[in-house]
Amino acid sequence: MIDAPQTTAPVPLPWLADPLRAALETQRAHALLIHGPQGVGQFEMALTLAQAWLCESPPSQSTRPCGHCASCRLVQARSHPDLMVLVPEALREALGWSTDDAGEEGGSSKGETSGKRKPSKDIRVDEVRRIVSFAQTTAARAHGKVVVVFPAERMNGISANALLKTLEEPPGNLRFVLAGASADALLPTIRSRCQAVRLDLPEPTVAAAWLQAQGVMQPEVLLAAAGGQPEEALSWFREGLDARAWLALPEQLARGDAAGLTAWPLSRVIDMLFKVCHDAMRAAVGAAPRYFPFGLINGRASIEELTRWYREIGRVARHAEHPWQAALTIELLVTQAHTALTVPKSTTAVLRVR
Repeated sequence: MIDAPQTTAPVPLPWLADPLRAALETQRAHALLIHGPQGVGQFEMALTLAQAWLCESPPSQSTRPCGHCASCRLVQARSHPDLMVLVPEALREALGWSTDDAGEEGGSSKGETSGKRKPSKDIRVDEVRRIVSFAQTTAARAHGKVVVVFPAERMNGISANALLKTLEEPPGNLRFVLAGASADALLPTIRSRCQAVRLDLPEPTVAAAWLQAQGVMQPEVLLAAAGGQPEEALSWFREGLDARAWLALPEQLARGDAAGLTAWPLSRVIDMLFKVCHDAMRAAVGAAPRYFPFGLINGRASIEELTRWYREIGRVARHAEHPWQAALTIELLVTQAHTALTVPKSTTAVLRVR
């Protein structure tokens, strides 16, 4: 175990400074499990921890990772020989950790992706087995070796079992950082070998300020739309969803208008519809909304119709990765949204009499 520094260098996400400092000061195990809501920086936290462990700043310097030593620069360049990062093929480009960023012995798992095969969303067993050979080689630099696995829950049972022995008895000064949003999805035997580090949702003011610095207009709107998850809100913004379009969505669905929605992936549209339906249900029973400003969604819609719509969204969600007839499916769900969000005529008549 390394000596715990008292302070840390600036982190890529401002709300990670305190959790990072706490993790370094309280580390007691050779493996840490970073978990919490999706979209709050688990991957960035894992990389910064790895960088801190591998940092070569002199002992007299209290800040770690320093961000300036040769080791820190190698981590930042995705080419540190003593760092292995395992992420699914489908996430590598989005995370900025593509197969071109490191050689066989460096940061990333290589795994060629055939042009005929869809990139895997899982961490495969052959990639996990590479950890064994990585662990048995001598560290190239002075501060041991680190393996980062993200999202850890993407390991299936075979992959997780392949990791168990090395995780339980790592050779030399090998340390692990497992990170993800679903710790409960990991095998109990994996969890029991790790020291848990929880990340919570950041304070809305801090997250909104960060989003604004990334160029997001009305960041508090998209932050609420993403359930308080700032990285998810930024992802939505970069995909073309702005605050104005989000605020207009309930009325658009109430009109039965699918314009623009068919251009989005079906999984994204389903997420958006779930959130509208969720807030419509809350409004119907007099509860405060979660994803939209108060009063934006009509609170007089039929609970029965909303429940029917919610169940249909859930049915479609189970097959959201199926590429066939996505546009037709979206149009059908929007038609059902129109029915669910429209105030029943009988209710309207009663309101007029009153």
